[in-house]
Amino acid sequence: MRTLVIIPTYNEAENISAITDAALKQAKSIDVLVVDDNSPDGTSQIIKDKQKKNKRIHLLQREGKMGLGSAYVAGFKYALENNYDYIFEMDADFSHDPEDIPRMLAEIENADLVIGSRYIKGIHVVNWPLRRLFLSFFAAQYAKIITGMKINDPTGGFKCFRKEVLESIDLDEIISDGYSFQIEMNFRTWVKKFRIKELSIIFTDRRVGQSKMSKKIVREAIIIVWKLKYYQLKKRIK
Repeated sequence: MRTLVIIPTYNEAENISAITDAALKQAKSIDVLVVDDNSPDGTSQIIKDKQKKNKRIHLLQREGKMGLGSAYVAGFKYALENNYDYIFEMDADFSHDPEDIPRMLAEIENADLVIGSRYIKGIHVVNWPLRRLFLSFFAAQYAKIITGMKINDPTGGFKCFRKEVLESIDLDEIISDGYSFQIEMNFRTWVKKFRIKELSIIFTDRRVGQSKMSKKIVREAIIIVWKLKYYQLKKRIK
């Protein structure tokens, strides 16, 4: 089964070569797609150089910093156009361990969406400040309560979709762009009654580079969950 790992980037020159190699190493069926938002640090050029030696590496270069959600939507469309069977979301900064990819591929055999969860049987996060940890954990609980989803880590960004899930969703109707994009994709998958499986992972804070978290992203996430529930009640999401 053909697998695509989508890695959105903005100023990830310090990480992108190593994370790409680590993802490709997990299985010969895996390709990597980097969706770069015109990083001024030369991230895309690193990928262009690597492409000369490896046909399993692909690049979508966008005109500017357009956001996480739209980067994944562009990646999803690429995956469907090129007939990939399994589509991963993964961060560039090694907070998601590429060694978990084979475990997730094993689980997707009996599921439609596999989520790498930080919050199964405790909290599995390394090197986050306590304030960031509390924000993430309680945001997950908040999203669960408002939406009704029985997902322990609805904001997690390490996941694997079957192509049938993405084919069933009108990607042009996605309303969120920041980290709330993860909640929305889970919600749309859940509403359509696809099989969702959570797999425990250890999330480690980025090795190098700067976090993209901001107050704007947090505010968006707070509002989006109410919009999603409202749209479901009005049957705009079904």
